[in-house]
Order: sequence, then C-alpha cells, then structure tokens
Amino acid sequence: MQKTIFVVDDNDVNLSVAKEALKEQYRVMTLPSAAKMFALIEKITPDLILLDIEMPEMDGFEALYRLKNNTSHADIPVIFLTSMADAAIEANGFQQGVVDFITKPFSVPVLLNRIKTHLDIDELIRERTKRLDHLKNSIVFVLADMVESRDANTGGHIERTTVYIEILIKTLMVREVFLEEIRTWNMNSVISSARLHDVGKITVSDAILNKPGKLTEEEFALMKTHAAEGERIIGQIVARTGEEEFLHNAKLFAGYHHERWDGKGYPYALAGTNIPLQGRIMAVIDVYDALISERPYKKPFTHEEAVKIIMESAGKQFDPSIAEVFYEVRDQFKTIK
Repeated sequence: MQKTIFVVDDNDVNLSVAKEALKEQYRVMTLPSAAKMFALIEKITPDLILLDIEMPEMDGFEALYRLKNNTSHADIPVIFLTSMADAAIEANGFQQGVVDFITKPFSVPVLLNRIKTHLDIDELIRERTKRLDHLKNSIVFVLADMVESRDANTGGHIERTTVYIEILIKTLMVREVFLEEIRTWNMNSVISSARLHDVGKITVSDAILNKPGKLTEEEFALMKTHAAEGERIIGQIVARTGEEEFLHNAKLFAGYHHERWDGKGYPYALAGTNIPLQGRIMAVIDVYDALISERPYKKPFTHEEAVKIIMESAGKQFDPSIAEVFYEVRDQFKTIK
C-alpha cells in the first residue's frame, strides 16, 4: 500500500513540483497552509509531512509545535522545507523534533532519497515500538491477573472495567469533556494501565480479600490501604525501570480511584479537580461494577439500580461531568458481561 505524504507550502509552484516528483511512488496531498493540514489530518493520517517553514498566519515552527503536542500526531515524521541555509534554524528545528531539512528548490533525487530513508527508519521504529508495547501489555495482563486470582470475590472485574473505561474515555473525547487533557494521552497505554488500578491488593491478606461476609471496621481500614499501596508499588517500578510515561496513568488509576468529589474519599481526601482525572474516571467505573456484581455480603444490583445510584451521587461522590457522560453511554455498559 502506498505511503501518504502531506506537502504543506504556500507556494503553488513548490506544491506542483513536489507532487510531480512523488506521485509515482506515494499518495501525495498538497496543502497551501498549516490550517488546511490540521483540518485534513483529522481525517487522514500521513506517514510523513513535508512542511514549509516560512508561511503566513501559521509558520512551520508553530505547526510543528502543535503536531508534537498532540499524541495522535506526535510520531509523524516531519521534514522542514526551507530556502534558507541557517545553522541556528536547523538546530532549533532538530531540537523541536523535525527529522530532516530539504532545501528549496528541490532536487528530485535528493527529495526521493531523503523521504525513503526516513520512511524506512520510521517503519523500523514503529515495529520495535509495537513489539515493546506488546511486551509491556503482556506484563500488565499477567500482573493484573495475579491480583485478581487472589480475590475470589471480584471475578471478571478487571476485564469489565477495562472495557467500560475505553467506552467512557472515548465518549468523553467525542463530547469534548476534558478534551485538552485526554487528547495528550496515549489511548492504548491508558486503557491497558487501567488494569492495574487494584494492584495494591497484593499487600492485603487473603483472609480479608476472601472473607465470606462484610468486613469489620478494622478489616476495611486494611483493605483501604490498597490504593496508596498500589501507587507505591507502581512508583517503585517506575524508579527501577524509568518507564514513567507507560506507568504514569497506572499510578494515578491505582492511587486515586477511591477519592470522592466531595473530599470524603481515601487515601488522600482530595476533592473536585484536585483529584487526577484518571482517578475520577475510574471512580465511576469501579463503583458501577461493584454495584452490579455479587458479593458475599450483598446481592447484585440491576443495571438500572446501579445507574440510578451513580447519578444520585454525581457532585458528591463522582465528578458530575463524568457522571453525565456515563449516563449517556449507560446502555453500552449493560451489554458487557
């Protein structure tokens, strides 16, 4: 399948020359401005962008900054097009994330060679990243499964909450609720890391985890430590591996999913937006699944009853904006087994 290349330049002649040079080997989209590029990139993701530096309204550096600060587009290789030979500009460009510079007017052999080189490198990086992500996700799956296998009372909880959270986060994005923060997330990593929200239960004794009845106050106090312990455990992994980006979300899911909007939760008694967004999202998901699940001390609530309880607690236990979006997708939750 042909690779897609965006050529962004305010000069029609440059666009025509580039298209003529590349059209036999690549699918070429010519765009007269960065604004046009950002409109199209929401529909088509290019494999590489040739981006002119000197353009009116939004120049190449500003466009590059926007690309690199959007997780959906940050990994697209960008080659700057320039008619200037300036060492300071080149140094700044490489620092900001461009992979190369090509001088205008184009030399067709140079243009083709540079593009092929960077597409080959990008393909290699993507393949290695894919393998590394698979390894990371496999470790998360095994660790989460170990936690859940110790708790006979919460069978299927991790699998269900992983599906729920994907539905909820994607709908938050569509509704543009907390969009500025969510759009910076690596979605696959976030959804996978949610599986570790109860990892702190490793530190809770089997006698408490599997008690066939309601916990005493003392036992519940010990159970509550799993949130802070989960954050601590993931923090130790980060300290040893340096994988801060991959585990950052897992740490927030684990440490803050029992905080309450009104500040009456645990372990830190945070309130409102002082609670990390990951914790506020997981709080809704975690409670919903607990309500519809059977426990030794209670019968399962129906889906409708659980939704009613969640909505009655909006603005008290739960972030009201997240609860509102949860209500919109409630019927999708009902189908998850």
